[in-house]
Amino acid sequence: MKILSIAFKNINSLKGENHIDFEAHPFSGNTLFAITGPTGSGKSSILDVISLALFNQVPRLGKISRKEIREKGAILTRNQKEAYARVTYETGAGRFTSSWSIEVNRNGNLNDYNMEIANLQDNSLLDLKKSEVPGKNEALIGLNYDQFIKSVLLAQGDFAKFLSAKKEERGELLEKITGTGIYRQLGIMAFERFKLETAEIENQQQEKKLLESYLLSEEDKEAFSAEFKTKFSDLEKHQKDLKLLEKQLDLKESIRKQEKEIFKLKEEESALSSKLKSFEDEHGTRLKQHEKLQPIAEDLKTCERLEKELKDLKTEIQQTSGKLADNKNGNDNFIKKVGTFIHAEVTAENLKSKLQDFSEEIRKLQEEKTSLGSEYKSKFQLFKTETKDLKLNVKESDPQTAAEDIEALKSKNKKIIEDLKPELATIDLTNPASAKENLNTSLEESRDAAQFSDKKREQQKQLTKLEKETSTHQNELNTLPEKIQEQEKHVISLKKDLKILELERENQVKTASLEELRKTLKSGETCPLCGSQEHPYAEQLPEFQDDLSEKISAKISEIESVHKTLSTLEAKLKYAKESLRKFSEEIEEINRERIKSETDFKIKYPDLKVENTTDWQAKIVQLKEQLEALESFEIAQQKLEAIKNGLPILEELKTILAKGKKLREQLENNYSGNNIAEDTGRFLDAWNSLSNEKDNLEKNIKTQQEKLNQETSKFDELEQELLPQIKKENFESVKSACEALLPAREFLTLKEKKEQLLKEKSIAETGITTLQKQLQELKQREVEKSFEALKLEQEDKKTQEKQLAEDCESLKRKLTNNEENLERLKALETKIGEKEKQSKRWRLLNTLIGDRQGKKFNDFAQDLTLSQLIYLANIRLKDLSERYKLDKAISGEDDGLVAIDEDMGGQRRSVKTLSGGETFLLSLSLALALSDLASRNVSINSLFIDEGFGTLDPETLDQTLDTLEKLQAESGKTIGIISHVSSLKERIGIQIQLTRNGQGYSSVSVLG
Repeated sequence: MKILSIAFKNINSLKGENHIDFEAHPFSGNTLFAITGPTGSGKSSILDVISLALFNQVPRLGKISRKEIREKGAILTRNQKEAYARVTYETGAGRFTSSWSIEVNRNGNLNDYNMEIANLQDNSLLDLKKSEVPGKNEALIGLNYDQFIKSVLLAQGDFAKFLSAKKEERGELLEKITGTGIYRQLGIMAFERFKLETAEIENQQQEKKLLESYLLSEEDKEAFSAEFKTKFSDLEKHQKDLKLLEKQLDLKESIRKQEKEIFKLKEEESALSSKLKSFEDEHGTRLKQHEKLQPIAEDLKTCERLEKELKDLKTEIQQTSGKLADNKNGNDNFIKKVGTFIHAEVTAENLKSKLQDFSEEIRKLQEEKTSLGSEYKSKFQLFKTETKDLKLNVKESDPQTAAEDIEALKSKNKKIIEDLKPELATIDLTNPASAKENLNTSLEESRDAAQFSDKKREQQKQLTKLEKETSTHQNELNTLPEKIQEQEKHVISLKKDLKILELERENQVKTASLEELRKTLKSGETCPLCGSQEHPYAEQLPEFQDDLSEKISAKISEIESVHKTLSTLEAKLKYAKESLRKFSEEIEEINRERIKSETDFKIKYPDLKVENTTDWQAKIVQLKEQLEALESFEIAQQKLEAIKNGLPILEELKTILAKGKKLREQLENNYSGNNIAEDTGRFLDAWNSLSNEKDNLEKNIKTQQEKLNQETSKFDELEQELLPQIKKENFESVKSACEALLPAREFLTLKEKKEQLLKEKSIAETGITTLQKQLQELKQREVEKSFEALKLEQEDKKTQEKQLAEDCESLKRKLTNNEENLERLKALETKIGEKEKQSKRWRLLNTLIGDRQGKKFNDFAQDLTLSQLIYLANIRLKDLSERYKLDKAISGEDDGLVAIDEDMGGQRRSVKTLSGGETFLLSLSLALALSDLASRNVSINSLFIDEGFGTLDPETLDQTLDTLEKLQAESGKTIGIISHVSSLKERIGIQIQLTRNGQGYSSVSVLG
């Protein structure tokens, strides 16, 4: 993952819009840079921009929300309405831009923040909710927020504390720095789970003891069983007695109910007899008379119906005669109305023919008028088509005005043509279309030539610039190898000098060790070391060089300085070679494009020569003007042609309009309607309707008279037939007999009611006889005791039975509970056994890693993590200083970390004894190691180191920066150093500088 650029607006004290592109100059040549500025100027806010845009979090505040910004005044610059943070980064998946933004709405309230990710390969926004953006960035980068700030944004403060902390404090810091708190949680969870499992077993043991206390002894169990058998036998005897008593009471109750039912039936039988008598008094006579006439009832009804039908027929004949008179009056009035319509005398005989003749005459006039109208519209449409280019606003009913307008347009366009002829003198106006095509071809050629000429000049300009830069880098490439060779020779020479000085110091040390021996030497005596008897230095020793160590240190510093210069020269040589390669590729690409452009242009325009002196833009303007003039000429010619075609059509329109006017007047005098066919049809339909009505009425009156005669004959015959039978039953006439007949429904209702009363009376009498017989049988089985005595005996038996049942239930419950407790105890013992098997693994896990605070497993995990971190830190520390190595404390040492001093023969020293600069180097190595640890599976090509450089002396600072330059050169990482140390400005040329103003804001500028 590599950060390519950042952009932000109104973040903390950094007011306004800012953009830093790490791919552009000055970062493109050397990506080691410093972020400098006074304390409080907003250096760390630049890191906040990165974490905010990617994860909506910043190290000092955590997750950012609208409430957080409003209450703490964080992120959004004071008195500003909007803010955003944007980071463009590159991973194996491609290039992406992640953005975070927030703004104040028009009501002065903060809107919620927004986040989005853009894929720069296709310039599309990913379809994500804002809450999904941090997770997507995590997936693309391969690091979550905690891993990101440990591997990309390195804060020295935590590692400085970590170095000198005691073991307990160091564990907490390591947990915080590496995010390995999960091991503590696992230890606590193992302890809690073991505690939970064993607690359940203890609860089950308590339950087992409780169940054992509830069990009956064998003696109690046998006693309860015997007592239960005795009482259950007594209970069964009492239940039999109760059943017998209940039957006797039921018999007494049945006798009482039977007597009551007999009394009730006797009352019903008496009431039914009264109802039957009342019915006979009210309806008996009428029913008897109806029953007498029942054999001839149908003939009487027929006679009555015929009499009614005769009356209705007479009424209908009168009504039909009235309608026939009305029809005659209607016919006379209609004939007069038709005569008025056709302007002629009309009779009933010739009405249809005269009406049809008039309709045909009017139809022919209308067709002639319609034909003239269609011809007029057709001619007018032809006129509009011929004159469409004139864009005339012509009224269809006013051809005269149109003729006047066309004459005016004719004069105007003739003048336009005469005015354009001088301007188009060089063009063949006999064929404007061909001339226009030639001008368009020339215009296209001129545009392509202008574009080709511009591109050629731009390519030449780029080539000149690249050749100039190539020359500059070629000079460096020619001189740098010689300079590097000189520095390498210088290093070899300095190392030889250093070796001589070290040998001198070694000899000096050896000489100093023989000082005591020299003091014992005497002239003439043999030296035990060399055997000489002369000892010139026994009394007068040669002088030692006291400044030899200082010379060695100076020589080492000089070698390091030359090494630094050598590294810088090698980096410059590498950069010059890479730049020359890029410039060469760019020059080749431009030349290829130039040759291709020239070839393509010659193929397209083989006869066109492009001269540098030609003013193609002026030529394009001239051709455009000629095209516009030619188009105006064509339009004027087209309009004159349209006028020539349109004038004759207008004359024809005037003639058609005059004919139509005359025909319209003739029609208006004879017919004022809209549709002669419909009007004539309505008259004919009305006449046919009247004629048909007359015929139908005449037929109806004849039919009705015939029917009247037939029905009268039938009625007379039936009346003569019925009179003898009626008089036999003492009725004077057919009419009186008909009046005596009951309606069929009423007769049936009265008959059914009488039969129902008789049936109910018979049922009551039968029921009384049956019940009296049953009552006699019941009384034969009745006991002598009274109902009340039996009831009292039943209550006493029930009380005894209830007590016995309760005693039996209590004994049975005790025995049943004992059996159930035995079963529960057996099941519980099985559960306890199974639970103890299951909890065995939790007991083992608790023994290995569990405790109440999770310390056991956490200490083990932290020790492994610390070993890995120290291993990686020592790799980084070797580049920073070959003097020290980090190690864990052993038994008997201070429980902090230990620094092994290689210059002091591997002496182990507590890190608390180190200077501020040495502490910084060790903490920096730890920070870089954590970055390596956190990014083991992810390529991290951007690194930001925050603070700590102020504790270094100039020499150590140079050495540290050399290491970071080396790290940058080897890995290609973008490395940013955040510090307020002024000496960094001299050593690091590329800087993001923050400057405070008097209003609490800071401005950002890039130097380099």
